[in-house]
Amino acid sequence: MAQTELTSAQKDATTRSGRTTIDPEEVRKFSAIADEWWDPFGKFKPLHKFNPVRLAYIRDGACAHFGRDRRAKAPLEGLSLLDIGCGGGLVAEPMRRLGASVTAIDASERNVKTAMAHAAPLDLDIDYRATTVERLAEENTAPFDIVLNLEVVEHVADVDLFLQTSASLVKPGGIMVMATLNRTLKALALAKIGAEYILRWLPAGTHDPRKFVKPEEAKSALTNAGLTITAEAGVSYNPLMDIWRIGDDVSVNYMLTAVKG
Repeated sequence: MAQTELTSAQKDATTRSGRTTIDPEEVRKFSAIADEWWDPFGKFKPLHKFNPVRLAYIRDGACAHFGRDRRAKAPLEGLSLLDIGCGGGLVAEPMRRLGASVTAIDASERNVKTAMAHAAPLDLDIDYRATTVERLAEENTAPFDIVLNLEVVEHVADVDLFLQTSASLVKPGGIMVMATLNRTLKALALAKIGAEYILRWLPAGTHDPRKFVKPEEAKSALTNAGLTITAEAGVSYNPLMDIWRIGDDVSVNYMLTAVKG
């Protein structure tokens, strides 16, 4: 199954462009644990812990940019949103509940099937697709008000191409929110060695620290793609309180917001 979907994903990504952002090993890795996306005590436990913080960051940033009341029941109603690398739908579902019209894509067919199976009984209308940003761009897909790149860039084969293609899917006046890991010794110690081998929060081999992206590299790629960086924040973990917080420390996890046009 995994080999079939990898071949399909690679073909999908390189149909016309001849270049791809797909890393087959990364797709295979996450496909193998796709059934565990919604287990808060399983292999994606850190994402479940981290999720409320990043959801609030996205909601508040989008509401501020589009002039919405973040306390409203559906503050993102009327806005289109693309969730790239959606996994099992941990972000796509709450974004839909906030009122956004959500398209969520992933290169792993198993991830998408897991996401669809979870959303169906909840009656959440989300357009899940097993596809890539390259294919969406080549199909001249209508651009989106909000594009999310959350914990994806550290798993792609070509960061600049990935962000450039993702930026093409943002409407003029729209925003992109990106979250990833910084390429620092602290991130190596905490996000790789600590999280994978000491605390066992993540399966060993989840991250390749050589693929972590420094903020200045991400900013340069986004700027070259026609976006303007409007916000930057660090996300850090407090082990004593067992909570994640938004702050100024970008040495491990960080988030960027960028506006187009």
